[in-house]
Amino acid sequence: MSRLLQEIMEQPSVLEGLLGTEYPVIREVAAAIRERHVQAVLIAARGTSDNAATYAKYLWGVFNGLPVMLAAPSLYTFYQRPPRLHDMLVVGISQSGMSPDVVAVVEDGRAQGMLTLAITNDTQSRLAHAAEYVLPCRAGEERSVAATKSYTAELMVIALLSVALADDSHRLEEARRVPEAVEKALALEKAIAQRAERYRFMTSCAVVGRGFNYATAFEVALKVKELTYVSAQPYSSADFMHGPVAIVGRDYPVIAIAPSGRVYDDLAALVAELKRREAELVIISDREDLARQAQVPLILPAALPEWLSPITAVIPGQLLAYHLALTKGLDPEQPRGLRKVTETR
Repeated sequence: MSRLLQEIMEQPSVLEGLLGTEYPVIREVAAAIRERHVQAVLIAARGTSDNAATYAKYLWGVFNGLPVMLAAPSLYTFYQRPPRLHDMLVVGISQSGMSPDVVAVVEDGRAQGMLTLAITNDTQSRLAHAAEYVLPCRAGEERSVAATKSYTAELMVIALLSVALADDSHRLEEARRVPEAVEKALALEKAIAQRAERYRFMTSCAVVGRGFNYATAFEVALKVKELTYVSAQPYSSADFMHGPVAIVGRDYPVIAIAPSGRVYDDLAALVAELKRREAELVIISDREDLARQAQVPLILPAALPEWLSPITAVIPGQLLAYHLALTKGLDPEQPRGLRKVTETR
């Protein structure tokens, strides 16, 4: 088994470990947030972690009533004009914790007297040292360039912080079902390996999602780009209808991420329109009736509440990107021109 595939397969145990060891620490951070009367959140992140931040934007907004903004790090590093902050939590999310621009946002937040938090897989990193509080992802060493287990670990930390902020025992029990659901989603691996051949010559595609799974659309598109060099463009299903849908004609590939939930009907309506345009569809959903409308249905075998579905919905996307790279004769362990740790200003 390749290193990347092994790391993909480790995700259930990583998530189980987080649930078993980190929730007491997460509750302490939640207590500090309440004590400081935080009114909004500013998040700095890059790459895969930026997609995790998008999940936080929806999750902490829906369940915790917190406005969440994504930082523009160049305001700190190039323009030296950071925004004035008030009653905010400043969060840095980074697998490595080493990117100077993410660290700069957290350092400035602390200098302005804001509560600061690092979510990272490296508790000895610059980001961890910059923040007042640290929540480790505990994904173990991730040697593959493409982040997989660290991404879902970041999502779990974000989800558990939301639960702790609300002191919601029911949602905590729902979160405890996630490792088993991820295990079942990984069972799609053989079917995905067989279907990847269909897309050997694909050079571009669209990836659509909405709500909590807007983040999933971006993360799946990123994995496809990193590992297969396909120009995969992510969209909200709403934004997609405001112009980009014009690219869709007969056999144009679209990956739709449509688990059950509040935005399901919107995605189902988009699928109907894409079928009318004779698009080539890959559908990731726990709703078999919708998924079966695709040329490649990827049916999530265990339904979770919508707020947790991004942790399972990304799994078929990771596996598809991995097997498509192999089908194209590419080495998923060595994506062209990429390194594990990217430091940007």
